[in-house]
Amino acid sequence: MKDNRSYIEMQEIEEVLRASMKMTDVPTPKLNHKLKAALYQQEAVLQKQPDTYKLSFWYLPMVFNLITFSLLALFALIVIENAYLSYLIAGICFYIDAAGILLTIVGVKRANIKKEITIYIEKRGVPT
Repeated sequence: MKDNRSYIEMQEIEEVLRASMKMTDVPTPKLNHKLKAALYQQEAVLQKQPDTYKLSFWYLPMVFNLITFSLLALFALIVIENAYLSYLIAGICFYIDAAGILLTIVGVKRANIKKEITIYIEKRGVPT
């Protein structure tokens, strides 16, 4: 008796599941057109935006060189008591600063390091 009742309940559940699977809700043509228009609008906005964002770091070696040797020159001027020696070391540091700037400019012009030292960040949601 108990098995018979559970079998009937299983059949009822199966019928409900089959009935729910047979339902086919079709959107109205008006709603379908609105959804397509919204989708095309979003696609157009995504196509206008660039696929990747470029972040160039070509200037970083020059900046690090400038900061490092400027601090060394300042340190030499403050710490070294002999005025001639401190000015000599500070001058050498400023000369190295100028050489680093010049080398970076030449590297940008001749070796095209802007391309080599660039990070490309992909836009979200765009397959590549």
